[in-house]
Amino acid sequence: MLAARRELEKNGFFVDTMGLIEGDCGDITTADIILLPAPATRDRVSINCPLTKADIPLEILRGAKCNAKIFGGGDLEIKNYTDYLACDEYALKNAVLTAEGALSYAIENTDFSLWKSNILVIGYGRVGKILTDRLQGFKPNLTVSARNSRDFATLDALGIRHTQTSDISVAGRRFDIVFNTVDIKFSKQTVKSISPTLFIDLSSRGGIQENGDEKYSAAYVKLPGIPGKTASETAGKIIAETVIKSLNIKGEKYA
Repeated sequence: MLAARRELEKNGFFVDTMGLIEGDCGDITTADIILLPAPATRDRVSINCPLTKADIPLEILRGAKCNAKIFGGGDLEIKNYTDYLACDEYALKNAVLTAEGALSYAIENTDFSLWKSNILVIGYGRVGKILTDRLQGFKPNLTVSARNSRDFATLDALGIRHTQTSDISVAGRRFDIVFNTVDIKFSKQTVKSISPTLFIDLSSRGGIQENGDEKYSAAYVKLPGIPGKTASETAGKIIAETVIKSLNIKGEKYA
């Protein structure tokens, strides 16, 4: 969000903040545009303020001017609100940062090369497509799982081995690295059947089902919010660009 502020200021906006910097006290009641982080809230009660731990209730947004435009990450039932996470342009650019961060983590946390490794990408949505594209440059033994005929046709055209997402446990293959990009739950038995050395979960609600106290023993890691952690400057710039294009105005008109 600090990077988003800098980008907005470069484009002529006057930007004040609340809960972003220690001691800031921006006034929501005078703002023409209100920009919330991603996620905007973690508990549906207060605004997400990880840097200052400020306690700002979501209810404060009801004090905004009636024509103020509000942008945030995630669905909120607020007048004049836009969820920028749902914007295609934002999601596609953000997918690039997610894919780069995931590849960086895989390289730094394994003792073997991606080249010639057996790698499975689960899902062929925005993140799955970008990740697959970037992985091909490393020349691994790549398999991609998908769920519809259009994706299978695309993978066929690109010469990429593929399988049904529901069939990964019966594909008869062992994988060194698995990247999960879809919001589905996998049983521990399914994951054990493909025996990954490293399972990187990039989904927001998917992953390995855990029952009772037994935990999956292989290297399973959940990596939420990669863009903000590994490329915060670019991630903030993407947020600002998305807002500016959604407004379709010149910054000097707005505070």
